[in-house]
Amino acid sequence: MQITKNKKGQLSLNSLGSVVTVFVVVGLLLGIGLYVLQNFYDKLTSTTQSAISTNETIWALGTFSSWFSIIITVVAAAVILGIVFRAFGRGAA
Repeated sequence: MQITKNKKGQLSLNSLGSVVTVFVVVGLLLGIGLYVLQNFYDKLTSTTQSAISTNETIWALGTFSSWFSIIITVVAAAVILGIVFRAFGRGAA
């Protein structure tokens, strides 16, 4: 997958499918990773260093996942603004 950019460095509509695919794959991997880590953590004794490290990893990935929706919103807004600017002639070469 290659995200193409036009002359001005903006994402083109042709690359929108690639961007969506990247976000879906990252979301799936994040969800699966958290699920596996939680199941692994449930099997550990809560006082071991392995359990503490696993719990910290779950917390860190959970923190990233809370930012994921903001990242998607910013990318979507950038694409919409690019379309609007191009429609009014500011993005035309």
